[in-house]
Amino acid sequence: MAEGPRMTAAQLADKLLGDEHADVLRESVAWMASQLMEADVSAKIGAALGERSLERTTHRNGYRPRDWDTRVGSIELAIPRLRQGSYFPSFLEPRRAGPGRGGAGGLRQRGLYPQGRPAGGADGPAPSEQGQVSRLCRGLDTQVKVFRERPLQGAYPYLWLDAKIERVREPGGVRHKALVVAYGVHASGRREVIGLDVGEAETQAFWRQFLRSLRARGLDGVRLCISDAHQGLKNAIAQVLGCPWQRCTVHFLPDMLGHVTRAQQPLVSGAIRGIFTATTGAQARQRLGQVADQLRPHTPKVARLLEDAEPELLAFYAFPAEHWPKLRSTNPLERVNREIGRRSDVVGIFPNDAALLRLAGMLLLEQNDEWLVGRRYLSETSMALVLTTDSDQSDTTQEVPQLTAP
Repeated sequence: MAEGPRMTAAQLADKLLGDEHADVLRESVAWMASQLMEADVSAKIGAALGERSLERTTHRNGYRPRDWDTRVGSIELAIPRLRQGSYFPSFLEPRRAGPGRGGAGGLRQRGLYPQGRPAGGADGPAPSEQGQVSRLCRGLDTQVKVFRERPLQGAYPYLWLDAKIERVREPGGVRHKALVVAYGVHASGRREVIGLDVGEAETQAFWRQFLRSLRARGLDGVRLCISDAHQGLKNAIAQVLGCPWQRCTVHFLPDMLGHVTRAQQPLVSGAIRGIFTATTGAQARQRLGQVADQLRPHTPKVARLLEDAEPELLAFYAFPAEHWPKLRSTNPLERVNREIGRRSDVVGIFPNDAALLRLAGMLLLEQNDEWLVGRRYLSETSMALVLTTDSDQSDTTQEVPQLTAP
């Protein structure tokens, strides 16, 4: 059975934060559904739960359970029963139920499962429901706001920055906006989602503002920042954080393959991949030079780009060897990014920025909780070495003691 039809947003947040196995989206949808049902029943009988009213037409008579299959999983609803008459939630749409329809359509029509247009050609929430919908959304927005604005304490030696383009409806049409996320590894070795925002575009000004907001919340001790190649982001990192930048080596490879013929791609791909299997920074730099010399007669542009990118491609070699597989690319974020993409693909077009932040924020809040209670991402021993190493040793021309994986 559901925990109770009168659970508040604050109570829901406390429950989720106290349960390491909670599914934030499923619990949030269950809470919104219970609130909608209580509002419907209160309007139907003329009195709220526990309210004395002369306009009351009947009384509540307990609840009946019903499983509800939604896109966020199966939810067990507690549907209110009446002493006289009957009540059935309108969002369950009994006359239009079908594969893939139950659960999403009703909430979308009320604006709780946001998308560009109401599902099934419906006209959206009735005027009497709009206030209730706004209140429910504010409950979720409060949780996301607290998560996004929480203070950051301690050092975060490693920082990953990523952006995903999503469609948001605005007056005059649909715009493509940048959903940006910051992930960090704390000095304790645990991963965290430390920042989330929506911007008009991936401009240098927006990235600079985003990074400054992280600094204002307490971000400190960043020794290496990892991201895809974006000149505005690279400049913002240098201006705000002043730390070395690691270019994603996985995304660098297809960039280079785009400059050669299909017949040349196997040679170029194998040569570049071999650079990052080096066991020391010196060996990696030597290999990079050799690969550039090997490619120059056939693909001079790739050879020049490879040499120009050497400092940003090999920056990870200045850190413990145990960390190298995680530092040389943004791949550790791909699973989280795929999950955001899977949910946003269902939505299609977000009605506003708040809806995009609401969905992504709840997903990332859940992921963050899993990381905090799970296994450390990097060992405390290796993180201590990073923290005690002099900042001058972050240059790729110097080596630090290598640790063996535990």
